[in-house]
Amino acid sequence: MYFPILRGRQFELLALRECINQNILSSQVIPVLEPVKVSTTFIKTVDAFCKAGKPVAIIRNPQVGSWFKDWNKASNAGIRAQIHELFNHTNVISSFYVTSKLDKCIEFATANEIPTESLLLLCNNPDYINCYEKIIGNNIPLYNLIPDKSDFRRRIRPNRVICEDHFPKQMRNIDYSEIKTEFFSSDHLYYADDGYKGFSDYSIVGEEYSETGFAPYAVAIHIVYLDENNILRIAHFVSDSNDDISDPARKFAEAVEKLVEWNKSIKLDTTGIREFEEAYRNQTYPGLGVVKKYSIMHHLELMSKYLDGVEK
Repeated sequence: MYFPILRGRQFELLALRECINQNILSSQVIPVLEPVKVSTTFIKTVDAFCKAGKPVAIIRNPQVGSWFKDWNKASNAGIRAQIHELFNHTNVISSFYVTSKLDKCIEFATANEIPTESLLLLCNNPDYINCYEKIIGNNIPLYNLIPDKSDFRRRIRPNRVICEDHFPKQMRNIDYSEIKTEFFSSDHLYYADDGYKGFSDYSIVGEEYSETGFAPYAVAIHIVYLDENNILRIAHFVSDSNDDISDPARKFAEAVEKLVEWNKSIKLDTTGIREFEEAYRNQTYPGLGVVKKYSIMHHLELMSKYLDGVEK
């Protein structure tokens, strides 16, 4: 099973919702959503999963963003009621980061009649393994997302999911110009052999979180694909007119043309790729947020097709 971790920013949410609306998300894919702000887009996305009967894991103690600040605003009272109802839905897996306050999280879950055995826990800091062992004890969570490191593997054994950030982050988009394609991951091939119930990553976004965006000098499109050995690689398509931040539409046109030409031989066929190709044919610029949305949608559909193929 695949557990992509995505922050609850607008275009990540829209990508997830579009995957549900287009019915391209496999039951073998369970997104792990870390909400970063209270919004109607978040509500509509989670509601789409519930109505479609698809599981989604929601992190109840987000570590980034303004979720708790937004939550306590009087103006969000109506939204809070809707979110409470969604969080109690059978398709929502309550999830927590393992921190020094894990005991409070478990107390909260227990008070809300959420058994530990139904939780998804993310433990990515070795300093909190002792806390995990002390608080969890013999109550085994449904899933434990951990890095593939010995400190974690030795001490968190049941229901574990390998969790790594595979996105090859560069300082600037233009730095991808000389890297046409590179290794992304082989976790999907070996996770079961290595004693894991699934694999997890941060898709083509990466774990790093920033509150603010900026106008880039270069536009880069990142597309994952399976090579002849079913190893996941990632290709980068970068604009050419990168001397300043002007004319992002032109930059996108340059990058997407390279993607379309490349795909004539690779022959990827997903909703996200078709959206890129349509934008190229119509010479339209969807905006950088939508570019990210298409790339995420493609990744999730690609993994859905792969998992459905190998699991049937």
